[in-house]
Amino acid sequence: MGNREDLLAGARECLFEKGYARTTVRDIATASGVSMAAIGYHFGSKEALLTAALGDATREWGAELEKALEDSADDDAADRFAARWDAVRESIATNRGLWAATFDALSHEETRAQLAGDTRESRAGLARLFGSAEDDTTENGEDARTVGALYQALLIGVAAQYLIDPETAPTGTELAEGLRRVQR
Repeated sequence: MGNREDLLAGARECLFEKGYARTTVRDIATASGVSMAAIGYHFGSKEALLTAALGDATREWGAELEKALEDSADDDAADRFAARWDAVRESIATNRGLWAATFDALSHEETRAQLAGDTRESRAGLARLFGSAEDDTTENGEDARTVGALYQALLIGVAAQYLIDPETAPTGTELAEGLRRVQR
């Protein structure tokens, strides 16, 4: 790997171990084996590096989640929904450091700006990932926007609840039952 890749790997390690706010330039340089000056050269700032590392980690998580969701192709919509959300919950447990770093990073303007810029793409991706919208062109992307917004809200909520107390975070079955009840 080159210095840039080493810095991203070191920043990711620090994000998952220390969080966004508590990671210093020195921490990243030590973890990556690269000089502190290289951070400015390659990324401009520690914040830009941490945001890039978090973005890379999130994209990798999304690819892993997509594979996990492929295994939940039940014919019954409610059972499929429950199985997919159980897979999400398990993935959050496996990637707890990523989720903790994500919530930690939300208090930083640069990260919020990047996430806000990615919202439309994230929602469309979630709608496709959960199999609820074929693409984002239906009714000017309305399906992907609204269904994706629901999935994004569920994902963030489940992740937050899991970080607070894994034992009481909702299961897929509980989420499916909750949706069934509110649709009465």
